[in-house]
Amino acid sequence: MKRIRIVVLILCACFVPVAWGQQPASTCSNKWAQFHRYNMRRFNPCEKVLGVNNVGSLALKWSYTPGAPVESSPAVANGVVYIGADSGILYALKASTGAKLWSYRTASGGQDLSSPAIANGVVYYGSIDGRVYALKASTGAKLWTYQTGADVESSPTVVNGVVYIGSDDGSIYALNASTGAKLWSYTTGANVHSSPAVANGVVYVGSQDNNVYALNASTGTLLWSYITGGQVFSSPAVANGVVYVGSDDDNVYALNASTGANLWSYYLSGGYPQYSSPAVANGVVYIGAGDDNVYALTAATGAFLWSYFTSNEVGDSPAVANGVVYVAGYNGVVYALHARTGDELWRYELRGFAVSSSPAVANGVVYVGSTNGNFYAFSLK
Repeated sequence: MKRIRIVVLILCACFVPVAWGQQPASTCSNKWAQFHRYNMRRFNPCEKVLGVNNVGSLALKWSYTPGAPVESSPAVANGVVYIGADSGILYALKASTGAKLWSYRTASGGQDLSSPAIANGVVYYGSIDGRVYALKASTGAKLWTYQTGADVESSPTVVNGVVYIGSDDGSIYALNASTGAKLWSYTTGANVHSSPAVANGVVYVGSQDNNVYALNASTGTLLWSYITGGQVFSSPAVANGVVYVGSDDDNVYALNASTGANLWSYYLSGGYPQYSSPAVANGVVYIGAGDDNVYALTAATGAFLWSYFTSNEVGDSPAVANGVVYVAGYNGVVYALHARTGDELWRYELRGFAVSSSPAVANGVVYVGSTNGNFYAFSLK
């Protein structure tokens, strides 16, 4: 019997992480280095400090005041938090204290909504001046810029030495991460606010022409497109061969990643723009909606699991880590919800200002910005 038990334990240790979308402990990296990570799941399987049993003890660790609304979402890597502000300035802050390490002013001087991505010592960032920026992560020194034809409100995704990003000129771009040289571009029928997800050699992205696109990551060749009933601001998440994405027709869709076939859709209701992007973790899809709710749906079938009412539109995107869903609403409140039940575990009110920045969770700290002109870090007391 002892031998049988040992074999079972070994099998569980080897296969449970794969089934649940986690990485083995030896390769786990507790970073939040892009808006949704490259596959856009907004799930940190490596977070072990915060969980359902202690998240209620979260308290303000530090705050930083850039002096302008913060609608960009944070990225965290190597002890540094990167965040953009509506002043057109990108900040690098020390994750432990919030002390400013450096800042870089783009040419926009205005409402930069793109969220930074960090890869191989470089920060990539889009701006409403129409440029994509590459800055040295340690100093903020400019390495290169690429000029698109209109505002860049999409967030970059960096995979295998390529930067994928959308522009309001209606195109998705693939740029050489080292030089900024254009590798290819694909033109949709309208603005591209959606941030690309990249999985298995395919780029998935939404457009305001109502379509979700799947493009060959190497060439930009169209593989398939799926038309929804409204504009697609939401960024797709890819998990287990399925693309999950929201649309302004108030639905969240599950599409076959290979063919674009509709597997299921769920009507969220609300009648407001569907800005929230789905998070996918452990067989569940989490997404905010214009009807003031956060929803949890079964990833395989779209079956309703639970919803949580926030009292105002939820336009940001949830983040999931260690059994907890973190989300903020336009009512100016940041929430921690039990991922399985939807029960509220913790909340923090940001003085009544809307929150369109999406939370990031790494190393026991929750980071989020607010339109009140502050950027916040929360950790255990």
